[in-house]
Amino acid sequence: MGKYSVRKARHMQIVTDQFQKELKSHGSESFPLLVSYEQLNRYECGSFAWHWHPEIELTLIQKGQMLYKVNQMTFHLKEGDLLLGNANALHAGFREDESDDQDCQYVSVTFSPKLLYGFFQNVVYSRYVEPFIKNFDMPAIFFDGSETWHTQICSQVCSIIQLDKEKPDFYELDIIICLQTMWKTLLLNLPPAPKKPLRGSAEYDRIRDIVTYIELNYMKKISLKDIADHICLNENACSHLFRRYMNISLVNFLQEYRIERSLEYLHKGETISQISEKVGFSNPYYYSRVFTKIKGISPQKYRNAYGR
Repeated sequence: MGKYSVRKARHMQIVTDQFQKELKSHGSESFPLLVSYEQLNRYECGSFAWHWHPEIELTLIQKGQMLYKVNQMTFHLKEGDLLLGNANALHAGFREDESDDQDCQYVSVTFSPKLLYGFFQNVVYSRYVEPFIKNFDMPAIFFDGSETWHTQICSQVCSIIQLDKEKPDFYELDIIICLQTMWKTLLLNLPPAPKKPLRGSAEYDRIRDIVTYIELNYMKKISLKDIADHICLNENACSHLFRRYMNISLVNFLQEYRIERSLEYLHKGETISQISEKVGFSNPYYYSRVFTKIKGISPQKYRNAYGR
């Protein structure tokens, strides 16, 4: 009964615009912070798709495990682990083991950086916030409890979650105090950010543009040249840029994206031939071969094991 209920709940997905920016509001304009209680199995295919938002996100694992990808970085999160995702970083989450249908439950604390500094261009922003959120080589920070300051960060995050849940008098002030205390602890224990980010925002915009192009065209026959032409680079430069940011080749990313999108059709019971055509593979045999390579199991066996 429990497993059936979880699978029936697996129906939603992150809603984004044409640039992969998440459309959900994270709190209100007057207090831009959102605490949400999440489960991977509530998402279509047990994973949430690549997206980004201008807010910072803290993800605390309460139960189970998750494979969490942020830009070029991959994290294996387990119960008690905390991950800070930087503002504007592309991120996606997947089950750690496709053969294990165990759910992952986690709490997400998403907040605007302006809660840290109050108003734009003040000294707190220029000295303590801007160097971090504009450091494109630091898309995420992983806290696994191996350092004393990790525990301090986790304690502050847990306090924020509890304050939001109970909403006592002055809870907004207390949450801001917790955020600023957490931020100071973070900055005190990280190496100083470079004065100039190693990779600029223009390059990062191109990465998002590539992911958006794949999202809109994965079902078609597209080549590296098509993608490179779209972002006005030659093929070698495009391929090198993507691998440098995402730690995976563009071709392999496209294959993995197509396989992930095919899962929803497997759950709906469509034929392998229909599915391979819908997600842009040249023929069902090639689709099955790539699927097996990525998932470690054939499409048909996957459907038998996890189909609804």
